[in-house]
Amino acid sequence: MNHATAHHKGNRSRSHRPQTETTSPTASEIRRLDAKDKRCGRTAKGQAQVGSQRNASDAFLKCTFMPKLREDSSAIFSIGQEEMERDFYLSLSLLAEHFSIESIDSRSYGYPYNIAIAIADMEKRLKSAIPHWEALRLVTDGCKTFLETEERYNVGTTLYYIPLAPLLLMLADSRRKRNALLLVSACSYLYHIVSIPYYTHSGSYLSWTYEMMGEWIAEDDSNEQREQDMQELFKAQWIGVRMEQKLYNIMNINFFEKRLHVFRAHDDFDNACRKVARNALALYREYPDAHIFRNAPTADENECDEQDSIPMPWYISFIADTEGWLYQTIQDSINNEFNEYGEMDCPVVRKRFDGTQVTTQNLDFENRLFGLLVDLCTLLNDYKTTRK
Repeated sequence: MNHATAHHKGNRSRSHRPQTETTSPTASEIRRLDAKDKRCGRTAKGQAQVGSQRNASDAFLKCTFMPKLREDSSAIFSIGQEEMERDFYLSLSLLAEHFSIESIDSRSYGYPYNIAIAIADMEKRLKSAIPHWEALRLVTDGCKTFLETEERYNVGTTLYYIPLAPLLLMLADSRRKRNALLLVSACSYLYHIVSIPYYTHSGSYLSWTYEMMGEWIAEDDSNEQREQDMQELFKAQWIGVRMEQKLYNIMNINFFEKRLHVFRAHDDFDNACRKVARNALALYREYPDAHIFRNAPTADENECDEQDSIPMPWYISFIADTEGWLYQTIQDSINNEFNEYGEMDCPVVRKRFDGTQVTTQNLDFENRLFGLLVDLCTLLNDYKTTRK
């Protein structure tokens, strides 16, 4: 299993212990960041509103207007008309064949509006036909002109942190031991195959975060509960070591199907566990080698030069727990750091229709995987809540 290395920017502002002995509310769903995700800013200039001076003819509403040429298209359309149209319609036919979409015949319109009309029509068709479709671009590399599509799975501002403390408690619960073994198999798959980062692994983002917590606790001489806080930190590390010993055993994956086959549901919690396990096993069967970062954007794909983005390994990880003072402090610290960034990296697939082989990659795996993570985190948090 490959482990991502975390690189951090700036100094984190320290989160102080709240002046109360109560813990944060029990989480029944995945924790979310305080701030909304922001994309790179763009200058949007709208047209001034102008009203008709007299009643306009009803026929006006039946008119069809040519799509407006984009301002950034001038360089592309400066290429020779014949060469431009040849490359464009070849690329359009390749795109339509790849996505099994019928493109409009726009050749009868004058240049360059024939191209603009075809692009506008194809954008509408792709948006309705392709899940997580993001953009269609007309690109020139100096030699030829072609179309490029982009599909993006937007994660919003969610922290996909899988708590292991509830699973450890479940393993010790005689009534839920069968449930725990199912979820251990699912988590072992996420650990080995999907490559979810682990918070005790050196170099992971949460490992660095826990280390920062330890330094802050040790340096805070005014903290009367410093020993108690250190015990909570040691407990989180112990949970990580103990649970990794279980998840590391590859036999959990080998016995996954058998455990699911013999499992019998007797209540709603059993049904929820079986659903999560089924979805995890089905994903493993269909994508036996797929990992969560397979479509993560690379550094040279970052379109925003002014602000960095939050890497995927920072907001996806196993974690000790998602409740209590320690997690609340970690969450506050993460929010403070994440608010310095402009956006969060998301799985993205770009396809170039320039005559070369087109990738068959899509975001079906990511779509199902992130849904699985939500269900798993909710299930674990619900178990800890109902157990109290």
